[in-house]
Amino acid sequence: MIDAHKNSGLLQGDTIICVKNISKVYQLYADPMDRLKQFIWQSLSPFLRWQEKEFCKDFWALHNISFEVSRGEAFGIIGRNGSGKSTLLQIIAGTLTPTAGEVYVRGSVNALLELGSGFNPEFTGRENVYMNGAIVGFTAEQMDTRFDDIAAFADIGEFIEQPVKTYSSGMFVRLAFAVQTCLDPDILLIDEALAVGDIFFRQKCYQRLEELKNRGCAIILVSHGMNEIEQFCKRTLLLDHGKPAFLGSASEAVKHYYLIEQEHSLKQMHVVAAAPEQDETLDSAPVGQDEHFWPPADAFVDIAGIPQISTGWARCTAIAICDIQGKACFSFQQGETASFFYEFKLLHDIEVPVGGVVLQNQKGINVHGKSTLEYGSDVPHMVKQGSRIRFRQDIALELEIGEYTVGEIGIATVTKNDFQNRGAYVHDDLAKRQIRLCHLSLPYLIAVLFRRNGLPVQLLHHGIANLPGACTVNVVNNDEHGIS
Repeated sequence: MIDAHKNSGLLQGDTIICVKNISKVYQLYADPMDRLKQFIWQSLSPFLRWQEKEFCKDFWALHNISFEVSRGEAFGIIGRNGSGKSTLLQIIAGTLTPTAGEVYVRGSVNALLELGSGFNPEFTGRENVYMNGAIVGFTAEQMDTRFDDIAAFADIGEFIEQPVKTYSSGMFVRLAFAVQTCLDPDILLIDEALAVGDIFFRQKCYQRLEELKNRGCAIILVSHGMNEIEQFCKRTLLLDHGKPAFLGSASEAVKHYYLIEQEHSLKQMHVVAAAPEQDETLDSAPVGQDEHFWPPADAFVDIAGIPQISTGWARCTAIAICDIQGKACFSFQQGETASFFYEFKLLHDIEVPVGGVVLQNQKGINVHGKSTLEYGSDVPHMVKQGSRIRFRQDIALELEIGEYTVGEIGIATVTKNDFQNRGAYVHDDLAKRQIRLCHLSLPYLIAVLFRRNGLPVQLLHHGIANLPGACTVNVVNNDEHGIS
């Protein structure tokens, strides 16, 4: 934890962090001797330097980054490896000086950065707890009142009395997280720290983070876990080669991230998403195109102002959410079926189309996501530019009572060869071979209500989602087994 940066009095309202035009440049040298040459040349008098010489090249780790974070807000930072995420976090923490720009913070800052930072490996866990407290200005008596909570949260048993150099990475993160979150920070910075722990520890960590948010602590989370970013963060900054690629809602930032990741993956695989041969025809007729397939015009929602994240190969032209009669509907009884109709116009030839819907609850958790690949839908093996592809996706809303949004509705494509061999791929490999074309999120709420028909009972299940299954009951007489 470090003191507030300069000019924190300039922050207004609930703003607790202001990053303004931050840039960071490093000088890279091809040879160690070039560093000495550069130093000597710059030390010479301008009168002795008859020309400008550079023995290094500049690498811009960050370039012109600006954003603000409010009190009690969870803010995400994402990007591919080498995009500048950790550098930016270190600048906000005050452990790294920017080349240009300024950072203003209000209050105390705790940081979980690189594994091992802030702890002396020769000290025991207990000694490191007290040392961290002393660094931020807590007395030994104040740390005495916090130690039991820290030890209980870390839950590393007798290892608390052992040197931390004997700890596993998981034990280390447990103790570090417990210390940083128990010292009442105004701002908490986390750099991939939670990726090390097991699921039970992560659940406990996010519960603690929610408590900190409710107390007004601002949290900045750097993570490669896109689900964590979507579910925990309200807004997110996407970095690409040190530059801001997107700043806005976490769900939209994640979609932009996938497009950047997809472009890189295609280059790595030496795959070019080229148009199929022009003389190739449809292997099968369009699926489901009958008079009952498409709802009337008045059933469709207005998507004119909704951002579409697209490669430029497709554009969403229509979306409707209907009941089983095909009428626009946003309120359903638990277990009723909602029909999602969506249409995309192709701006480029593609091979096999993949369409799907993701539903999110109020906490941003993906409660359901399924595409034509998981359904095993019959699909054409080639669709030409200018065509409109229509999907109808029926989803039984066997979800807990509450409100939901369409977190994602979109279209992707795979090659005919990959589609025919889809069963042979492991999930991650097949996902990398999909080219995301166009995706968007709907701001409209879908309500799942109690059933009016109470058979077998009004509430079909407890928890987020219903799982298929059955429960049988059998009575066994004790006499049959010789039990008295």
